[in-house]
Amino acid sequence: MSCWDIIADYGLRSLGIGERLLPRDNFTLCHHFTLIGSGLLWNIYFGTLALISGFFLAVAVALGKASRNIVLRKLAGWFVLVFRGSPLFIQFFFAYFLFLSLKGVHPVFSPFTSAWLGALVVLFLNTAAYSAEIFYGALRSIPRGDLEAADAYGMSGWPRFRRITYPTMLRLAWPAYTNEAIFLFHATTLVFFSGFPAWQQKGDSLYYASYLADKTFNPFIPYPVLAGYFILLTLVIIAIFGAINTRLNRHLPRPMRPRLRFRPNLIR
Repeated sequence: MSCWDIIADYGLRSLGIGERLLPRDNFTLCHHFTLIGSGLLWNIYFGTLALISGFFLAVAVALGKASRNIVLRKLAGWFVLVFRGSPLFIQFFFAYFLFLSLKGVHPVFSPFTSAWLGALVVLFLNTAAYSAEIFYGALRSIPRGDLEAADAYGMSGWPRFRRITYPTMLRLAWPAYTNEAIFLFHATTLVFFSGFPAWQQKGDSLYYASYLADKTFNPFIPYPVLAGYFILLTLVIIAIFGAINTRLNRHLPRPMRPRLRFRPNLIR
């Protein structure tokens, strides 16, 4: 079997397209790259949708923490505390069994027991909590002179938020938010490793890397391949977020524009 045949059979295996069963022997390097690359589609799916949807909730929670309303402050603070204070692995575990229990109450909760929706909800809430704290810190770091200048021009309420507060918050928070985006994509490898099952062997990149390591009794091929894929994915994220960062700071002279630096979180 040539490498092109392997790609045709297993290139979209993680989505249920192609060969029904996974190979059991005669593994080649092409099998490793194809199967793990196929599973990476799930990691990209989880990371992209959770990041986009979590961004808007994070902004809302950050504004809630900065609000003068004590009820909003407390609700936002507890939300951040719960999802930042507990490990993501445990959140997946409890969410799956919660959705499984709710499924018995009403069939409408049935899709949430599948990883494509249930795990996405967990990642969405988790990244929103971490990002909200980043945005809240940026809100508190907005130079007071910018706000006083807005008041001098007669800006208040929504116009001041749209033209002064929100853009400045994004510019200040973007480097840290880029690191959160990178970590989020790395965290997607916990989905099928925790509570959510991989139905019909449709899993992510770590699922297939573990499968290949178990079958070949050699973890020194699949796991470096997995790491290589995520390094490439990280470079793509840095490039995209770097372009957005340049856009956000386009009004500044080039030497004064902040550069993105990747600072991995060792403990979360």
